[in-house]
Amino acid sequence: MTNKSISIFNQLRPVTIGYDNVFDHFEKMFEDDFRMSVPNFPPYNIVKTGKHTYDVELALAGYSKKDIDVSFEDSILNIKSIKDKDEKEVEDNDGVLHKGIAKRFFSKSFTISDDVEIKGAELKDGLLKVSLERIIPEHKKARSIEVK
Repeated sequence: MTNKSISIFNQLRPVTIGYDNVFDHFEKMFEDDFRMSVPNFPPYNIVKTGKHTYDVELALAGYSKKDIDVSFEDSILNIKSIKDKDEKEVEDNDGVLHKGIAKRFFSKSFTISDDVEIKGAELKDGLLKVSLERIIPEHKKARSIEVK
């Protein structure tokens, strides 16, 4: 972690309440592991579809539902390809003369806020769409406070 990031978080912690997990997450991002190159496959979009709804879209042409594993644990959404144990390379490639489209194995992770729920995932026309919704509890909704 850099001295600059330490000073930023040390300045913010005394004036915030309940954001320790956010600061911890950012501190992890500044560690050496974060500076490593991030794989750019598969390409993806994060789309805001409504006031509190989002979609994470991954371009997965050539993959089927059985080739993909979507999991969520400890605020991390993981999307990865899985290799079918029964799948074997056919020696003659079923008549393929040139193989320019290869199935890559990948793993992609997204950090999801504690107030966001994953509503589902759908693979259609080569696009995996994971739908998310931010759930705002009653105590966080805007309200008027009566002054006595």
